[in-house]
Amino acid sequence: MKIFDLNRIDAFDIEQKEKNVFYQKRNFKVRIIALPPGGQMPTCDMKSHVIFYILEGTGVIHAGFESAELKKGECFIAEPSQISMNSDNGVKILGIQVSD
Repeated sequence: MKIFDLNRIDAFDIEQKEKNVFYQKRNFKVRIIALPPGGQMPTCDMKSHVIFYILEGTGVIHAGFESAELKKGECFIAEPSQISMNSDNGVKILGIQVSD
C-alpha cells in the first residue's frame, strides 16, 4: 500500500513533465501538473485514456474539437485524443494516464 499527500507533491514546469511523475506501472502513470497564470500545456496526441482532477485553480481543457472550463474538485476523463490545456489564473492537476 502506498499513500501520497497530493498537497505536498511539488510540480515542475511543463518542459520537465517526466519529473512530475510520482507513480508509474506498466499500464498507468500518475503525475502532478501545474500551470502558472497564463500558462499552457501544449497539444499532446494522447494514445491512452486520461483523467485530470483539478486540485487547485481553474483551467480550460481542449480535447479534440471540444473545450470546457474545469475548476477545483472537477474531474475530466477522455479516451485517446489530442488534448491541451491553458489557465488564466494558474492550475494544479492530478493527471492519470491509463493504457490498454
